[in-house]
Amino acid sequence: MEKIGICIVGAAGRMGKKIASIALQDEEITLPGAVDSHFSELIGKDIGEIVLSETSGVEVSSDISLSSINADVLIDFTSAEATISNLKTYANLNKPIVIGSTGFSEEQIRKIKKLGGTVPVLQSPNMSMGVNLTFKIIEMVSNAIGNIYDIEIIEAHHRKKKDAPSGTASKIAEIICKATNRDINNDMVYSRRGLIGERTDKEIGMQVIRGGDIVGEHTVMFCGDSERIEIKHKASSRDVFASGAIQAAKWIVGKPAGNYSMFDVLGL
Repeated sequence: MEKIGICIVGAAGRMGKKIASIALQDEEITLPGAVDSHFSELIGKDIGEIVLSETSGVEVSSDISLSSINADVLIDFTSAEATISNLKTYANLNKPIVIGSTGFSEEQIRKIKKLGGTVPVLQSPNMSMGVNLTFKIIEMVSNAIGNIYDIEIIEAHHRKKKDAPSGTASKIAEIICKATNRDINNDMVYSRRGLIGERTDKEIGMQVIRGGDIVGEHTVMFCGDSERIEIKHKASSRDVFASGAIQAAKWIVGKPAGNYSMFDVLGL
């Protein structure tokens, strides 16, 4: 079986390092490229020595085009701004791209979708297999009882996370709103304080927690008069996100230009 070459963009970040570590130990993968900002202290250093204390022969570079020459697919785990600034480069490379960055605005999402007209693009706010199965369960429950029960979303992440709510929580809100014919711009309530009056029938609450080293927790509560359904996903390691990104990279190689998600990878 021919190995798949991956170039990681954002290799010096938390997720980039995890992806590099797993990729270097995957017999189906080669890692011909690792990229980070030219401000990074890791530029010029061996990515294998950074993540596994073993020489890999691959130095962290700030040049995406050069680093991806021998790659079949790119994985971008940077920031919303960095990803968007890289889109033109990705289009010129004409290679599949997996995007795991979060915090995109609606306009930025439209720009990513436009890239899908040129190359295969898989963009997901969460690469975990478990989270994407949870998305599907939430969709099923929302279709069944979402207009009868009150709905609350609670998400928790580490203190260094910059965007809020998380991309995963925002995706959950999008799924629920679509299933229950709600308006995500008008029916979401982000935290509550003071004399706010009774809860409206349409509102969906979104609560955000930031603290310590929490990897990622998402809970959806469907609250009825005499019962409550809670759907929860808890990640205890970033390995689940990195493994999912690599699985997505393997899947998208050879696919035609278009916009894909982890649902496509999982066949959901």
